Amino acid sequence: MNFPRPLSRLAFAAFLTWPLLASGGGPAPDGGELYRQHCAICHGAEGQGIPGVFPPLAGSDFLEHQRERALKAPLEGLFGKITVNGREYQGGMPPVILKDEQIASVFAHVYGSWGNKGAAPKVEEIKTLRSQSKYPTYEALVASMVSSQLPAAPQGWTLKVAAEFSFSPVRLAAHPDGEHVLILAQNGDIWQWKVGTQEQKLLFPRDTYFDLALGDVLALGLTVDREGRLYVTSNQCNKKKTPVANEVTVFRTGKWNATQGGWTKPESWLRVTYPFGIGPYNHGVSHIAQGPDGMMYINSGARTDGGEPGKQPNYDTGGENELTACMWRVDPAQDKPQVEVIARGLRNSFGFCWDDEGRMIATENGPDAEAPEELNVIEPGKHYGFPYQFADWTEKAYPHTPDLPTGIVVKKPLRNVGPDAGGSTEKSISTFDPHSCPSGIVWLGKDWPAPLGGSFLAARFGNLIKADAGYDVLQMRPDFEAGTTTVKRLLAPLGRPIDVLKLPGHRLLIAEYCRGTNLAAGIGTPGRVLVLEPAR
Repeated sequence: MNFPRPLSRLAFAAFLTWPLLASGGGPAPDGGELYRQHCAICHGAEGQGIPGVFPPLAGSDFLEHQRERALKAPLEGLFGKITVNGREYQGGMPPVILKDEQIASVFAHVYGSWGNKGAAPKVEEIKTLRSQSKYPTYEALVASMVSSQLPAAPQGWTLKVAAEFSFSPVRLAAHPDGEHVLILAQNGDIWQWKVGTQEQKLLFPRDTYFDLALGDVLALGLTVDREGRLYVTSNQCNKKKTPVANEVTVFRTGKWNATQGGWTKPESWLRVTYPFGIGPYNHGVSHIAQGPDGMMYINSGARTDGGEPGKQPNYDTGGENELTACMWRVDPAQDKPQVEVIARGLRNSFGFCWDDEGRMIATENGPDAEAPEELNVIEPGKHYGFPYQFADWTEKAYPHTPDLPTGIVVKKPLRNVGPDAGGSTEKSISTFDPHSCPSGIVWLGKDWPAPLGGSFLAARFGNLIKADAGYDVLQMRPDFEAGTTTVKRLLAPLGRPIDVLKLPGHRLLIAEYCRGTNLAAGIGTPGRVLVLEPAR
């Protein structure tokens, strides 16, 4: 998802770590770490921005000559036309939910990097500017972002808050004991929540199993296999290597054993390395799930927006890699598994699942260009177009888009015939509104009560650039012979839903990454889970 376009930038978005915001004491905030979490997704890890889209912070004359506007931008947002280093930018930046000390530390990092001029602001300067902004206090900013009202549930169903967290969840997985749910935070922490209560436990802190010396952590995949083993997928940006590398690790525990304390500590099970993505486009590995055949399937997202070579020093300029923009299959019976690539041309299949017939359906996040997001039927040996074609477009997305190589036949996404998410009976698209960030997806069998039985439900994280597409849960009923699907908006608006999980009793958990239900709300509040269940 392209994050701040779509969720494609979920990949090195480096989401918010809420405990960092909520803590009242402790060490001074790390401006570089906060920059990577909140700013690098748009402005780049090295402050280069994206020409014509997101302004650079490296060598920025805007920081020097329009200091007050620059310092106020994360406090109240910045919208409209600006000129940076002689180039015009027309867009919008939502406010960032960081406290005064954290804002000051981020700017200390920015002013002290990449050849910028000017003194880093003191906390007192930030505090004064905040008092003069649209949100005169940090508390006022937070209050403006949080809605207490849930959307209406389908007839015969109820929707309620199941649990609130102090962090932002990215994945859910069912616990073998049937009483708990496992929750993955972006930084690699694994939490355990007891269903029906507010009881939460930090099961595996990331520093107990990650080698943090390898680089910043982005963990986006979590599952438990049929043997009761817990898996976590992760990406780490290793800047000590040339070119900068993405260190991909799949961690695995032993089998869950209730009489012996549950799980052993996660250990490295699968490890591969490839060049880290250019700009903000390292989507990395994310979703992992066990298929009907018993094999483990893993999404490996693109390292580019659309195959571009990139220009950043110390970063690889080779476009995509043989291990990126594809679907992996791995044998869980092996202690030292090898990656098998079963399908290519997938920009970022952040969520996938199987129906009762064994068909594998995957969401896919589109590029910065205005192409629709995709819903694909994944079949071994097939190519899904990236970076040569997007969605149902026949034109090239960019001047640099390469020609489709001879011999490749592109399998098209399902066409959306409506009524929602951009499709209609008059004009279908493949498949959803651009930049709406489809994420987690589940199949609900025909035993589920109406109107949900026999359909797929997919969460959409929501746009992060200019519109409020997404922020919902969709219901899809595909016609596989026709290559189409109906799409109905089931729940909206939601606070950036990112994953969905089936529970016994025809209950569905929906993980909200944060509480903001539109672009202006940003992503700074902590997350929660909602439960959708039949009315009793």
